[in-house]
Amino acid sequence: MIYHCVYPEGLREYEYIPNFVVRGLHYDVQKALLMKIDAFHYIQLGTVYRGLHPVPDKEVIAMYDGCHVPLENMSDFYGKSSHGHTMKQFMDIFSLPEMNLLCCVNDYFMKHNIDYEPVHLYKDVKAAIGDVHVKGIMYRAVENYISYGEQTHAVLKKLYEDGKKMFLITNSPFDFVDRGMNYIVGKDWRDLFDIVIVQADKPGFFNDRRKPFRRVTDKGVLHWDRIHKLEKGKIYKQGNLYEFLRLTGWRGSKVLYFGDHIYSDLADLTLKHGWRTGAIIPELRKEIKIMNTEQYVHLMTWLQGLTGLIEHMQVHRDPASQSVVQEWIKEREAMRSQTKDIFNSQFGSLFRTYHNPTYFSRRLSRFADIYMASLSCLLNYDFQHTFFPRRTPLQHESPFWPEQTRHVDCNLKAIH
Repeated sequence: MIYHCVYPEGLREYEYIPNFVVRGLHYDVQKALLMKIDAFHYIQLGTVYRGLHPVPDKEVIAMYDGCHVPLENMSDFYGKSSHGHTMKQFMDIFSLPEMNLLCCVNDYFMKHNIDYEPVHLYKDVKAAIGDVHVKGIMYRAVENYISYGEQTHAVLKKLYEDGKKMFLITNSPFDFVDRGMNYIVGKDWRDLFDIVIVQADKPGFFNDRRKPFRRVTDKGVLHWDRIHKLEKGKIYKQGNLYEFLRLTGWRGSKVLYFGDHIYSDLADLTLKHGWRTGAIIPELRKEIKIMNTEQYVHLMTWLQGLTGLIEHMQVHRDPASQSVVQEWIKEREAMRSQTKDIFNSQFGSLFRTYHNPTYFSRRLSRFADIYMASLSCLLNYDFQHTFFPRRTPLQHESPFWPEQTRHVDCNLKAIH
């Protein structure tokens, strides 16, 4: 950006802030605001940032005429800000440095009272990130930080030995994939996969019927022959899902496809083709670890109990009772902020905005049949295991669930 778009040299003073943002956040392109939105399009107050600093709640409410973001302003189907949508949703791991960069540049401009156009800034950052991918700069940098995955090899080998047909569809070029898989899985990684497709251009791969498959050698040499069969041991480039289905015959719910991007990897497959889908969410490890801490369990137990007390006691309208209820409400608000800060002091949990699911969580539930921190989690189960969805009680069903009724009663008795 400094070289090609003549951005200030002072931006070099900023360093990447590892724990500043979380995935799933929305960015208002026109207002240059980064924020967390729940499943019902409500902004979580206290999580709106301009640059590296929070925006006061009153200012947020004034700008948006409340906390709700209308549907027409939300990001499009793939989380992008296009066709009149003013919001962009950041969904993958690569978006973490992109959000950091946006915040740092915004911060620099504000600190130095530089007038700028937020839309131009967003487009410049997007172009710079894209350039890093296209020119291979990112791949050359990332390959130095790839972690050895003993369990990844174990789960792939277990699937292979059980007779499962496995395929790899990636947007990365073959040389990067080969170096990474050699280290993570082992030099025999290609023996485990029946089909390997690189530079697939997802999500276009799932919708665009025009691009044919092209065979590519280990050295990157492209072949010009027509592809009549996808063969094991060979590498293919581009192509499209419709041709993939025709050549393999792998259709419907018999296919389980794993990916780490809810939109680019999973959405089209589950909505248009009926494949089963699995989302890889690495942040689960950290979040589950936090949820098992004594501090979090204590906070959530008391928060739920306190909410129940407020709900039951609010019917009493005498001044003394109302005074107590108001004190409880203040305490509840303070505890809700505490539970947010446990996960991330700026934006909280990836999955919750206080009591509601996040917009990220809603999309995850819509497009993924199952999600886990890593593919290696499958090692905890045999291949005859069936995962059943939990029957979460609806609001009008709650009284009919004995275990929930007993849980609430026990909490209330303990509190009283």
